[in-house]
Amino acid sequence: MKQKKTGIDISHKPVGHFEETRFEKIHNVIFEDSNKASIKVAHEIAALIRKKQKSKKNCVLGLATGSSPIRVYEELVRMHKEEGLSFSNVITFNLDEYLPMEKDNRQSYWYFMHEHLFNHIDIPSENIHIPDGTVAKEFVIDYCLAYEEAIKKFGGLDFQLLGIGRTGHVGFNEPGSHHNSGTRVITLDHITKVDAAPAFLGIDNVPRKAITMGISTVMSAKRIVLLGWGENKANIIKKTVEGEISSYVPATYLQEHKNCTFVLDAGAGGQLTRNKTPWLVDESLEWTESLTAKAIVWLCNQTEKSILSLTDKDYNDNGMSGLLSVQDSYDLNIKMFNRLQHTITGWPGGKPNADDTSRPERALPVKKRVIIFSPHPDDDVISMGGTFDRLVEQGHDVHVAYQTSGNIAVSDTDAIRYAEIAKRISPSDEAQHIIDSIKAKNESSFDTLDVRKLKGNIRRGESYAATRYVGLDDANVRFLDLPFYETGTIKKDNLSEADVKIMMDYIREVKPHQIFAAGDLADPHGTHKVCLDAVFEAMKRLQSDEFMKDCWLWLYRGAWHEWDINEIEMAVPMSPGQVLKKRYAIFCHQSQKDGVMFQGDDAREFWMRAEERNKDTAARYKALGLSDYAAMEAFVRHKFD
Repeated sequence: MKQKKTGIDISHKPVGHFEETRFEKIHNVIFEDSNKASIKVAHEIAALIRKKQKSKKNCVLGLATGSSPIRVYEELVRMHKEEGLSFSNVITFNLDEYLPMEKDNRQSYWYFMHEHLFNHIDIPSENIHIPDGTVAKEFVIDYCLAYEEAIKKFGGLDFQLLGIGRTGHVGFNEPGSHHNSGTRVITLDHITKVDAAPAFLGIDNVPRKAITMGISTVMSAKRIVLLGWGENKANIIKKTVEGEISSYVPATYLQEHKNCTFVLDAGAGGQLTRNKTPWLVDESLEWTESLTAKAIVWLCNQTEKSILSLTDKDYNDNGMSGLLSVQDSYDLNIKMFNRLQHTITGWPGGKPNADDTSRPERALPVKKRVIIFSPHPDDDVISMGGTFDRLVEQGHDVHVAYQTSGNIAVSDTDAIRYAEIAKRISPSDEAQHIIDSIKAKNESSFDTLDVRKLKGNIRRGESYAATRYVGLDDANVRFLDLPFYETGTIKKDNLSEADVKIMMDYIREVKPHQIFAAGDLADPHGTHKVCLDAVFEAMKRLQSDEFMKDCWLWLYRGAWHEWDINEIEMAVPMSPGQVLKKRYAIFCHQSQKDGVMFQGDDAREFWMRAEERNKDTAARYKALGLSDYAAMEAFVRHKFD
């Protein structure tokens, strides 16, 4: 169906642009990153508010919560404070609220909206409408009907801002929701509860029910913009944009809206056909080296053949005839095979006295200074434990820097256990105070400073146990405790100058030849992204330092995703013995075993995920016709402009 496209200015150099293809059924715009996209959306909302003000009309906004719209709200607040954007004519209706939920609970959407938006703008309090999570069961039906009537009384929603859950829910319209549904109480899907678990410090604390606007309510909005950020949303975005309309994916109902736009970042839009397999959409592609590599790996998976077994017919039958006009299949296959073969090395710090022309790392200097940046106090061994071990074993000067304390990931149960052990060893009022503080906590409480210190020290002790097991001296382990993380809550501060300075000072101190950092942005509470931003910003500012000319940055992935084979630039094989050694290093982090607080949608323990991912990477190399290894860890080199 042809959709009207309004609002978003796609001349702002988005990564892709909307094309009416046989695959896509919803207008979508893909931006390089969520920050630029969020600013664009905020400016569209501001333009609508101002337009309504000029005609002396109210502007009725439907608002969403969750992590996706936070940057939009920040920009609206900035425009209010710096550009005089007034919200005096704005009337808002929020999509949903947990049930039961008190307003002053830090997990409530009432709290969220006031913290991120309403407390910072001039909107009249009577213009704010958020579902009441305290409404009694016997009154809830009447309450929901009244909420619907209030929206209608103000002329309906002029603009509805949406996020999307991994079940395809919009608001809390879970799979099975009817297209005619109105505001109502709904039981939350298990996956939705899993995704909410980090904010509630465990899935058992997530409410079972919520009040939500219905599909019909959302669809009545004159304009809809849905935000999608990150790789973990890519699959559901593809189902929504390219799939058939189904109650099992409620967001697909948006295909029938005449003025709806999905605003995505590169990660969220990565699975759309025009991005994942563009040769199936556009025959006039420019076949760059990276696109060619991506296509050949895909073709091998599609045909279940190794690289050197691919034929002209395979290319032609799968939409890749354009490649054959540049090179024949034999040359393409050999070039790709050699490319992948050259990524494999047992010498992640470079092989001494060897020709490094086709190796991923330099031979010199023979002994390199290496920094492994670990966002949390276990990402180093989970994500690159085998490579870590190899670097130490091969005599490099390895340093590990834990960017955050990881204290919020220690359960209260573990903290009490350690405090009780400390009290038995040396009875103290301090230990008893910590025990009492934890037992006195309620849903709205922060950990006290003493409790946070204890939890941080638990993570420290486990980290030292793991690095010693790998053979690293304690003097080469540093805990940076970046300030952005130390809020005592799930919600973290933005990256600050203080964070960047700590990073810069540490890098200057070590003067590394290699830096390894987490390039996995799919962790459930966003710490990895801030930590990576800190690495990028610090290294950019240090570019004029002489030692930086010889410093390479390698990115590893964490517990949630692995690099695609065509992206990998260094693959470090692991023997069965090293796989076991890595497992035992991860086991040193006992507080993160047998019931992880922030494990995302994967019920497996981190060591299981890491091990199976490493084995899968090796299996994929083997399937492409390369050597057979027990497991592999993969890295991509980041080059600064």
